[in-house]
Formats: sequence, C-alpha cells, structure tokens
Amino acid sequence: MIGRAGVALALVVALAGPAAAQLPRSVTLATNPPGTVFYTFASGLAKVISGGPFQVGLQPYAGTSTFLPLLNSGEVELGIVNAVDMGLSYRGPAFKIGGRNPFPYAPNLRLVMRGAPLLVGLLVRKDSPIKTVYDVKGKRLTGEYPAHLAVWYNMLGHLASAGLTWSDVKVVPVPAVNEGVDALVQGRADVTEHALNSAKIKEADASVGVRHVSIDCSPAGAERLKRAVPGYYGRVVKAGTATAVVEDTCFIAYDAYLAAGKTVPDAVVEAALKAVWENTDKLAPIHPLFAEWTRERAVDFEATIPYHPGAVRFYKERGKWPPEMERAQQRLMTP
Repeated sequence: MIGRAGVALALVVALAGPAAAQLPRSVTLATNPPGTVFYTFASGLAKVISGGPFQVGLQPYAGTSTFLPLLNSGEVELGIVNAVDMGLSYRGPAFKIGGRNPFPYAPNLRLVMRGAPLLVGLLVRKDSPIKTVYDVKGKRLTGEYPAHLAVWYNMLGHLASAGLTWSDVKVVPVPAVNEGVDALVQGRADVTEHALNSAKIKEADASVGVRHVSIDCSPAGAERLKRAVPGYYGRVVKAGTATAVVEDTCFIAYDAYLAAGKTVPDAVVEAALKAVWENTDKLAPIHPLFAEWTRERAVDFEATIPYHPGAVRFYKERGKWPPEMERAQQRLMTP
C-alpha cells in the first residue's frame, strides 16, 4: 500500500510539474495613469494576485490605446481595459462608433474577467452656471484625447444623451483625461469629465471646488446614449455618496475588463483568475467601485471580446459557463 501511494504521489507531482513550470515569477499589469479609477482597479487586483501565484508589477500608460499593441502581442500579460474600447480594437477598422475607430487593431485580445462598471461624469467648477448636459451647448468642452481615446467616446456619449454633437461645443484639445481636469482647474475649459470618486477629482475639488452634472437619463436620453455608443448605459448616483456629487446625478456606466492576449499561457491566466476569484471580498475595501467586481459579473453574454481559453476552462470547471455562453463565445470568435 505504501509503495502504491508513493507511486501515486510521484505521478501527481510529475503531472503538476509542467503546469507549475509555466508560471513566471512576475507578470506585468498595464493600466491608465495614477489618479484614474482604472489605476485603482489595477492596484487592487495586483495586490490580491501578488499574494498568490506570482508578483504583479503595475505599468501605467497615458491611456488604454497606448498599451493595446503590447497587450495584443503578449508583451504585457494583463491589462485593465473597458468593454467599448476592446470591442473597437478587437473588431478592427471596419467597425466604427461615432463615425470613427482610431484604436489599433488588436484581434488577439481576450477577456479574463468582467469586472465592475466604470462610472464617468461631466465635471464643472462648483460655481459654474451649468446644471445639466443641456447647458453644455456653446461652452468650452475638453476633447480630442489622442493619448486616451476612450474619453473621446465618453464625451461623445455625454453629448449624444442630449442630442448634441461636437459641433455644438467649443472643443479644447487635451491629450488625456487628467489633463482635461487640469484645463478645467486652470480655467481653460468650462466642462470636462472624469471617473466617479477618482483621486484626480478629489484633487480638483480641494483646489477649486468641482461638481458633476447629469446627462439625460430619461428613456429617450438612454436610447440616444445606447445608439451612439453600444455598451454605455446610464446610472444615477445619489447626492453626497461621492466627491463632487452634490445632487442626484446621472453618469455614463460601462464595464471594466481584466484582459490578456491570447498568447499568454493558460496557466498564467488561470492562476491570476483563481487569485482574484478567491479574494473578491478583499477588493471592496480598496475602492467603492470594487463592490461590483464579483463572481456573479465575471461571465457576460454581452462581452465585446472572446474569453481567453484559460478563463473558459476555469469557468467551466466551476459550472459558470452555460451553453448560452458557449454560443456567445463562438459568435465573438468570428467577428
């Protein structure tokens, strides 16, 4: 009996060896700059993953579009991205939103886990006469965002909810989202945007005082928003629950993704996903938005990119991959 047990143990070790050998000592997680909510997401995920299979090093970039080629090639193993950007990048230049798709074509993008929704809102100085998105017409609005293309679509969505377009405002060019807030603080712009409760908003509020203003969340406004940018939806944030939310305010919401390139080894993806899966309770204290980074949201029929094979196997083993999801995956694999 002892001999058989020893042989069995040796066999288990031998079989486990190759999988374990695929795990590196460290991986890189690409994200947006410090001060953004995506950086907060990345910091929290890096913390819980680093407590398990390997260390995770954060690498901030000016914006998602600047690190997509690295994620697509596998040079960067993981990235915090958003559903809309990923749909545009994965499907390529033939697919356009707002008449454009400037994202680098990235057909190798794969989803590891659908996370919490990101909420972004229009931002003005606290003493501004602007009360709703309709008051933005004719005002100086930050735009262009060449280093942070996602924010161009955010601004397009804000305007579209009220039936407005870029031609209805005076565009103040900025490279990325943080610089948009700088322009507002410096008085070069009347309106910008940023993510709910971000460090950059707290900084601006302490400096000059800022507040969010609502988009149009009526049924008609919600339809205009969805039609303008598929993947966006409205969500009301209650007064006083976050910095710069001084009254009930409607924000744009869209999903954050933990993503990888398809060439990243399955074992790496599964190990990272397992670490997050088993520690979701440790995420919520890091930031309020992590409250919705849950197991229940991880698999999404309406995902904009296909799931990584390692993630698919992980979810199947846990009974979280129903037949409907398999059909959705197959549709996504043939964009």
